[in-house]
Amino acid sequence: MATAGASICTDHSDAVEFFKPGGLYFKPIARVNICVQLPPLKEAGKSISNWEVMERIKNMIKPHGFMSLKIIKSTMEFIRFEGELENKDLVLVVMQRLESKSIKLSGFHEQLKVKAGEAKIAFPGRHDWDAYFRDARNMNEMRPGERPDTIHIRDIPTRWFASCHSKDKTKPSEEYLKKVFSQFGDIRCVDIPMLDPYRKEMTGLVKVGSINTFTFGQDLVFDAYIQYKEYIGFVKAMDRLRGMKMLYMDEEEKCAVANVRVDFDKTKHLTDKAIRKRRLDRERLEELEREREDRVRREREEQERKLLEEERLKNEEEIGRERKRQEKLQRRVDRRKEREQKRKQKHLERKEREEERKMQHKIALEERKFLLAQRKLESIRIMTELFERVKVIKVKEDVARREQELEEERTRQVEQEKSEREEKEKQRQEQVRRRKEQLLRQEHELREKILKKFKNTEEHKQEQMREQLRKKLSGRTKLKSAVVMKR
Repeated sequence: MATAGASICTDHSDAVEFFKPGGLYFKPIARVNICVQLPPLKEAGKSISNWEVMERIKNMIKPHGFMSLKIIKSTMEFIRFEGELENKDLVLVVMQRLESKSIKLSGFHEQLKVKAGEAKIAFPGRHDWDAYFRDARNMNEMRPGERPDTIHIRDIPTRWFASCHSKDKTKPSEEYLKKVFSQFGDIRCVDIPMLDPYRKEMTGLVKVGSINTFTFGQDLVFDAYIQYKEYIGFVKAMDRLRGMKMLYMDEEEKCAVANVRVDFDKTKHLTDKAIRKRRLDRERLEELEREREDRVRREREEQERKLLEEERLKNEEEIGRERKRQEKLQRRVDRRKEREQKRKQKHLERKEREEERKMQHKIALEERKFLLAQRKLESIRIMTELFERVKVIKVKEDVARREQELEEERTRQVEQEKSEREEKEKQRQEQVRRRKEQLLRQEHELREKILKKFKNTEEHKQEQMREQLRKKLSGRTKLKSAVVMKR
């Protein structure tokens, strides 16, 4: 439903009928100017968030909301916003909610004062076009297009003015546009630059050296020039379009709204001279286009002729290469047959030589087998004699080795018995030594016990003597000193 330059509309209660058969209506523009006074920033590096201010303003008008809210001016003293509402009746309500209110931002002690007022819609009035055409030196009010009779409308959604009889909805219809706007008065001429394919190439529309940039959605909106026969028709149309947006409602009552820009024409776009100049430029461009098409056609025919000639030459070269290839293949086949014949002849000769060699080898093999048999018999006889002699020598060597082994065994047994006796002697001496150490240790322990017992006895006797002496001295004069001599 919504296209480039248009947005979805949910509230069409204030819509005014424009062209009901086409679902076209006018909707008043509802805009509010909001000015927020900023406190002086005393701390360096501290700033106010525009986004936070916008969010506070949006919260202040709830449950209502803005269709759009943008900053139109920002200084150190204030921020000015322009908010667009969906319904004209909401302007007063929003102004009452914002006027003389204050906003408290986080991090700031001062409150921000808010002022609100209805925004003035920039739209030319009767004084504007009267003054313009009165003061313009190159204008003649007696000529169409040089007086206030032409309206220039921009950013009109294309699909809204496409012909209902055409399947192509990507291009507007001049007849349909004329039919819609003729309700304000008789229309002398209508021009939609989008429909002229040569318009961008015409002299005066595209400057030499300028860059033609691509704009997104350039085929979804269009501009239109509408020229009325009478001044009253121009005035009615301008008065009706003042402060209005264009609204489109489909059969299901789904609505979309577009902010079209309206102004009176100041460029003499629909003067007879401009129309004739565009027609001549179009004819010239069409002639150039035909010449360019003829040149392209001739170049294409010449290129096709060259391609056909190249193809013919290529086919002839291909036929020649194919003939040479066939001849080469035939020569290769003949050489291969000749080689096969020679190979077969060589194979037969090699086979005969191989059979002869095998026969000679077989004869030589038989002779060698006979010779080997003779040599084997002689070798057996010689080996038998040698084995007999070796056997005698081996028996003698075995007897001598056996006697030597017996002698070594007797010597080993004697040495083993001797070592066993020495080991037993060492064990016996070790036992004697341990016994002596044990006796000495027992004697030492016994001596210690006796000495200890003797010491205990002596101490006991001395203690008894001291006790007796104390008893004797008890009750007498205390002695100055008493020395007990230890025996």
